[in-house]
Amino acid sequence: MGLDDQVELLLQGTEYGDDKLAGAMARDLKERLSEGRPLRVYCGYDPTAAELHLGHTITMRKLHQFQQLGHEVTFLVGSYTALVGDPSDKNKARPILTQDQVEQNAREFSEQAFRILDAEKTHVRHNSEWLSELSLLDIIRLGQNFTVQQFLARDNFAKRLDGGDPIYLHETFYALMQGYDAAEMDIDVQVGGTDQLFNIVVAGRKVQEVLGKRPQIAVIMGILPGTDGVQRMSKTTGNHIPIEGSAIDMYGKIMSVPDSAMSSYMRLATRWTPDKIGDLIQRVEDGRMHPRDAKMELAHEITEVFHGPQSAEDSEANFRRVFQERKNPEVMLTYHLKGSTLLVDFLATQGLVSSKGDARRLIKQGGVRLGGEKVLSVSSVLEVRSQTVLQVGKRKFVSLLPAD
Repeated sequence: MGLDDQVELLLQGTEYGDDKLAGAMARDLKERLSEGRPLRVYCGYDPTAAELHLGHTITMRKLHQFQQLGHEVTFLVGSYTALVGDPSDKNKARPILTQDQVEQNAREFSEQAFRILDAEKTHVRHNSEWLSELSLLDIIRLGQNFTVQQFLARDNFAKRLDGGDPIYLHETFYALMQGYDAAEMDIDVQVGGTDQLFNIVVAGRKVQEVLGKRPQIAVIMGILPGTDGVQRMSKTTGNHIPIEGSAIDMYGKIMSVPDSAMSSYMRLATRWTPDKIGDLIQRVEDGRMHPRDAKMELAHEITEVFHGPQSAEDSEANFRRVFQERKNPEVMLTYHLKGSTLLVDFLATQGLVSSKGDARRLIKQGGVRLGGEKVLSVSSVLEVRSQTVLQVGKRKFVSLLPAD
């Protein structure tokens, strides 16, 4: 791969919000690559939650691209910064976690990450190694290089200030600590989302310079929209695609993403080259390919990344059977039902919906079918005398049998 091709691949999916900054980062990356040595690349992950969804993996996919080109990748566990809480994408302060919560989340988080990263080629470090050693005087000296105005100009801080919401002093420490991470590891490239622009470009590069290091190159990735195609993917909003879920669930959720968001998923969540993505988009735009077929190719690719080729094939076959041929899935969970129970209670207790309230809403919207017929009343009683299929929403099917 030539230098220009490498730069195009490594900057695929990036968003800087400023053409001048984007151009500078591209030039710096090409210059650094031309030195003919493995670059030191990292991304930090605060283990504030244990479950990863597809949106979390965008930066990991970028790290993997650097690995494939022979660069040195560090997966940094923010075991210390997680105790502070990153305010970058929040309009209110994050809750501060305990040390035990952080350690438990970190173990589960790291295991899931190696479904993308090459474990043998990945350095795993914890920033508690060095941040726990900093004194108050060290923090003060780092803080001397920044103004309060710089922090208050950040979009999320500005909104909180205008709205009269509190901005806590400890939240300003986060960017300094992240910048110190890059300096401590003598990093060439830091990967992060657009919510990390200030931390990486302003704070990170400045701290490196102050500590006598060469300023890093920022690879700022776009934010993956959720299954609604609009809001960023988030478990809180319910528009997320968990990577620990089933292959069938992942494939189905990707197929539910609006056509308008397909290009974002192609650029951010696949192994495809810029040429491959450009060709697919062009074929859809000029009518040579139906958007549904392009989305099926996309769903197959992403599902294969996390679950393997056979599971991706099986998931596609299941999708065709259920959604195109209007048949029941060949494989379903089976429940043996004894006596009778309220349908709302059954849906909630079996985890088919998140709550009884969700069950009632879904029934009112016509989203629950029993034996192929819509359930019309939230007061419906579930009683099974022979094998019956219960469909919950578009993708959940269970086989109900009477208990012996």
